[in-house]
Amino acid sequence: MYAVQLLMSSQREPGSVRHVEVGEDRDGQRLDNFLIGQLDGVPRSLVYRLVRTGQVRVNGGRARPMQKLRCGDSVRIPPVACKPPSSGAPPEKLVNEIRRRVISATAEYCIVDKPAGLAMHAGSGLSYGLVDVMTRLDSAWRPVHRLDRATSGLVVFAATRTALATLQRCFAEREVSKRYLALLSGQLAQDRITVDAPLAKIRDASGQHRVVVDEAGQPARTHFRVLERLAGHVYVEAEIETGRTHQIRAHARHINHPVAGDERYNPEACPDGLRRLFLHSHCLHLPWPEEQVFSSPLPPELGAVLDQLRRTGP
Repeated sequence: MYAVQLLMSSQREPGSVRHVEVGEDRDGQRLDNFLIGQLDGVPRSLVYRLVRTGQVRVNGGRARPMQKLRCGDSVRIPPVACKPPSSGAPPEKLVNEIRRRVISATAEYCIVDKPAGLAMHAGSGLSYGLVDVMTRLDSAWRPVHRLDRATSGLVVFAATRTALATLQRCFAEREVSKRYLALLSGQLAQDRITVDAPLAKIRDASGQHRVVVDEAGQPARTHFRVLERLAGHVYVEAEIETGRTHQIRAHARHINHPVAGDERYNPEACPDGLRRLFLHSHCLHLPWPEEQVFSSPLPPELGAVLDQLRRTGP
């Protein structure tokens, strides 16, 4: 596996941007699949980002990932550098950042505000994750639950075996209240909506793992509450009663209002300036060892997107 990095303008060598003409053997092929063939080793998520941000062009114009190419089309492909990931311990700079993000630490547990882009665990080309960083801070801390790599916000770590077992039971028995801030595409018809639909993990035609509504799946329930209606989007708070993989993202996609910036479930629509998934775990209510509520403000980069949409108008 490879760590993938876009070359900045100052790093580009002459001719590093390629213009590839689509041949007869690629006539009718989707743009995303064409790019994957041209950019060997680059993850599909980065391909969607390149297209969404306008760095990939077809015949000089912006395109969509699923646009079908025609023989003779000219595809602009930006430079991408692929290099093996570094191995070993998490960098000291990251360790110090996570140390500053510890919201509360007691004899029983620790609450940390995870940044977007940091996975919980190493693997799939990643040499370290949040768990490795937390172990550097305190070898006793163990994760009670998880957040998606692309999601930011509150994560609980237990400090003892008793705390780990107790808190995991609280999560399993739905005694923990978890609320998220999200930006959805389109406009919800109602100010409050509950999605009660079972979810199942699948592998799609491209080989990518995703979660879909399926009667044979696990029960899942998400409550969406409108906070603000904006241009082409709605800012919501989402509360989940269950903790399924990609639950909010899959349920939002199911009601045809996917989360903005979601490269897996919403690759074709993204507000200007949004460079990540607009999903943030902002409130966590723990019932043990005493009733306590923890909160995390919306990250500045997401707040800037809301401000831009507000200036655009409803």
